[in-house]
Amino acid sequence: MAAMTQASLTLYGIPNCDTVKRARAWLAERGAAVQFHDFKKQGVPAQALQAWIAAHGWETVLNRRGTTWRTLDEATRQGVTDAASAERVMQAHASTIKRPVVAWPDGAITVGFEPEDWATRL
Repeated sequence: MAAMTQASLTLYGIPNCDTVKRARAWLAERGAAVQFHDFKKQGVPAQALQAWIAAHGWETVLNRRGTTWRTLDEATRQGVTDAASAERVMQAHASTIKRPVVAWPDGAITVGFEPEDWATRL
């Protein structure tokens, strides 16, 4: 498998997230050039979030299984009914975004860590 040397991909996430750690290690083992975007330090880029929602739907991008979602008050959780309301919550609470999100050099966007799929992209 050829290592990515020309164009780098951007991996969005939170450094202490176990899935992000596994994804970063997997990419490093394959010699992928990775630019890491830390939601906690750098925030969530609004245009990127909109593109992720457009590509995959807000239901996929919003992580309803995580601790952060469960700790939100009931009114906030119940208020998420469409892309706009989901986007507001994800902007306010970056940890509610399913991780990692990867912007691949070819312009593709993936949400979550899928080694089999990623192997075909490298």
